[in-house]
Amino acid sequence: MLEKVDEIRKAALQACSQASSVKDLEQARVRFLGKKGELTLLLRSTGQLPPEERPGFGRLVNELRDELEAVWAEREEQLFQEEEERRLMAETLDITLPGRAVARGGVHPITRIIEDTKAIFMQLGYEVVEGPEVELDYYNFEALNIPPDHPARDMQDTFFINERLLLRSQTSPVQIRVMENRKPPIRILAPGKVYRADSDITHSPMFHQIEGLVVDRGITFADLKGTLELFAQRMFGSHTKIRLRPSYFPFTEPSAEVDVSCIMCGGTGCRVCKDSGWLEILGSGMVDPRVLAGVGYNPQEVSGFAFGMGVERIAMLKYGISDIRLFFENDVRFLKQLGSEGGHLC
Repeated sequence: MLEKVDEIRKAALQACSQASSVKDLEQARVRFLGKKGELTLLLRSTGQLPPEERPGFGRLVNELRDELEAVWAEREEQLFQEEEERRLMAETLDITLPGRAVARGGVHPITRIIEDTKAIFMQLGYEVVEGPEVELDYYNFEALNIPPDHPARDMQDTFFINERLLLRSQTSPVQIRVMENRKPPIRILAPGKVYRADSDITHSPMFHQIEGLVVDRGITFADLKGTLELFAQRMFGSHTKIRLRPSYFPFTEPSAEVDVSCIMCGGTGCRVCKDSGWLEILGSGMVDPRVLAGVGYNPQEVSGFAFGMGVERIAMLKYGISDIRLFFENDVRFLKQLGSEGGHLC
């Protein structure tokens, strides 16, 4: 039995020293010191010895167990440190390698146009206001001189929720809400989402509008023209010219469509402007006296002008985009083409 103890000791010490990893060391420990290990089985065979030899044999086996556990703990610490050093060496940062570029996001072109437009008009003293997107028929139509039987309602395919509620088809209701609660002078800009049942490469069921309103004593059509000319030059460049064409809107009289000199060809004529040299950007006009009277203003004392533009329309012209749906598909490849500062895609 004593020879067996010595054999186990030599074999255990050899297995401990030859273990090359913490995992291998643990397997060797289970082999010799586990519940079914060789040393445990040897201890259980003590009953086969004469009674007078059992205490001495048991003490010898327990001393060997204590010795092996101490050796195992020391070897385990040594192997753990070696593995940690190898891992750290493998993870060493090589500062000579080229860096990995971090993808940087940019401002969406629609957001950029809205913010640029707000900045232009805020410098002119305009206040930015907002209103509900789920609107009453009264504010979206009737208060804007469009009664229920007015043919102008056929100009817009509106999303009705019920007879009184709808998804606003324009941001003009914000103008009415402001005028109902304030006295002139008023100088506001109303950006926001609007909804119409229309969808193709130049129309979207949801899009963005920005409308402006000025009401005060002595406001004239010349003030409107000067304001829009300044806006066009700030948005498209100082060389930009504008022209006003007679048009019709129920809530303005007189009304005018506003064109800018083609930003692609400078007005000489190209495929974008259909060789006309001009591009339409917005509608405008003097506020109809009936609209002023409807909010409690005296049309004999005050006058005003209003204008409205589609943000997507401005963005499509500024960045040379031919399909409005690209703005809402969130294709990263498309957004990257515009870059952080924007650029033409044509």
